[in-house]
Formats: sequence, C-alpha cells, structure tokens
Amino acid sequence: MAISFVGQVPEDERDDWIKRLSDLLPGETIRAFEDLSEADKHEIEIAVVANPEPAKLEALPNLKWIHSVWAGVERMMAELSHLDVPIVRLVDPELSRVMGEAVLAWTYYLQRDMPKYRDGQKNKAWIQHAYKYPWEVNVTLLGLGALGMEAARRLKEAGFQVNGWSRNLKEIDGISCHCGTDGLTEVLGKTDILVSLLPLTAQTRGLLSKERLSQLKSGANLINFARGPIIVDEDLIMLLDTGHIAHAVLDVFAVEPLPETDPYWSHPSVTVLPHISAPSDINSASSIVADNIASYRKTGEVPGAVDRSSGY
Repeated sequence: MAISFVGQVPEDERDDWIKRLSDLLPGETIRAFEDLSEADKHEIEIAVVANPEPAKLEALPNLKWIHSVWAGVERMMAELSHLDVPIVRLVDPELSRVMGEAVLAWTYYLQRDMPKYRDGQKNKAWIQHAYKYPWEVNVTLLGLGALGMEAARRLKEAGFQVNGWSRNLKEIDGISCHCGTDGLTEVLGKTDILVSLLPLTAQTRGLLSKERLSQLKSGANLINFARGPIIVDEDLIMLLDTGHIAHAVLDVFAVEPLPETDPYWSHPSVTVLPHISAPSDINSASSIVADNIASYRKTGEVPGAVDRSSGY
C-alpha cells in the first residue's frame, strides 16, 4: 500500500519531503497526491500532510490515518470532523527546542525594554531605562505541553519567575502551576509577561478577551506564539491603546499572511512577526514521521493520534 504526501506547499518543498521520507523508508512507495491516478488513490492508506486541502484527503477512500508534519492540527480537526480517520500531529524535540529558544529570546526583548529603545532610535531620543533583573519578572506560560515545558525550562534557567497554566494541573519542579478558571485569574494578576502556547480548541478560541487580558498587571506584556484566534484582536488593541498592556509580540494571526490593512502593522505597541517562532525542521520531522510509519507497519497501531474530544 502506497503513501501519499498531501499539502499546500511549494512544489520543491513537497518534493523534498517525499525524497527525505523515501530515503528513510526504502521499502515504501511515497507519491505526491498530484501524481496519483484514480486507481492509485484507492491504494493509499497513509497520508503525510502539510496544510492539506480537505477534498484531496476525502478523495482517498481507503485512508487509514493521517500524519501531519506540523504541530498544529486544529484546521484539519475542524475541516475533517466528518472523516473518521486518526490524525497524528508532529511531536518533535527539535521543534520544542526552537520554540523554547524563541520564547526566551522575545522574553528578553521585553524584559530589556527593547520596544522603548526601538522607539528611542526612531525619535532620536537618548534615554536609558532602568534595568530589571530576570528574577524580578513574572513570566506566565499558557499551555504546558511539550513546547510549554521546554519554554518553562529555558526561562527558569535564565532566572525568571515562571508560572504555568494548563487545562489539567501539572507538577513541575520550580514552576508555579495553575489550572481552571480560578487558577487563570490568580496567575494573570501577578504576570509581567504572558506567553500563549495553547492549542486552538473550542475552549481556547477567544480566551484572551478584554475580560481576561484586563486581569493582567497594568503595564504587562504579551507574546502569542500559539494561534491568532486565541486573542480577541479588538480587545487587545483597546488595551494596548490605554497602556494596560505595554507591548505585544505577535507571531500568529487569525488571517495569514496578515493583510496590509490590519491595524497591527502600524500599532506602535505591537511587534509583528511572520509566523516564524518555531518552523518545522524537515530533517528531524522526516525522521519522526518515518519512525512512526515503520512502527505502524510492525504493530498495526497508529502512534499517538489526536484526541478529537480535546482537540489536540
């Protein structure tokens, strides 16, 4: 039974994925969806995907399971809810390392008042701001999965006061952990820098609204490396305008690429990034996907499928 790569990616990137997976799985036939005949489509039981078009997956009638080469699968969960096929998302230590690096870098950016110095250069103003030690700064991570755990470790090693919030209570040495509605209220009230690493689910969509963001300490900062719709954009802009939130570093948005008319582009208290905080590494990701497929061939068991009830 063949494997198909299905994705909305440039042709050269698609071919690179297929070549690397084929090298790692010499006993498998891996073909691009675009190269399949109607008869071939009936032979596909595994689809390796990168932002796939739902109609293409629906055209594979004998599909047994789907393996994403990305960590986020919320779009597929929504668009393929009618398709009773297990979806496996990418869990890659290299992805976690890169995300931990990004969280630490942009936390330093805010802790060291870099937005103020950026504005100072723009205005030709030679102003030195008081230094804040890392241990004077409370950083809260929303989401304590693989990415959140690595980010928490990096922040703790750097000397920050680290808090974590997740759906279920976790115990992490050196991290103040919280859960539930009351736990979120409690932790927001002591937060200097809020970092969102949450998956996008029915429960997290719009979670960071005016009600929640207003619970942050006045002058707090926000980093969103999760998904755009977790934030209510108009509420965030209002709180940035009033100064309740001093600065927001945003790497993800409800619409990507971010439209040229979006107010985030020109807002003086926003840093816009083009979804670059933690890109998938094709080498490490291919190895993980290949290992999961090889394991499936031996055992017949789909490795670590997404829980559709929770959305991740």
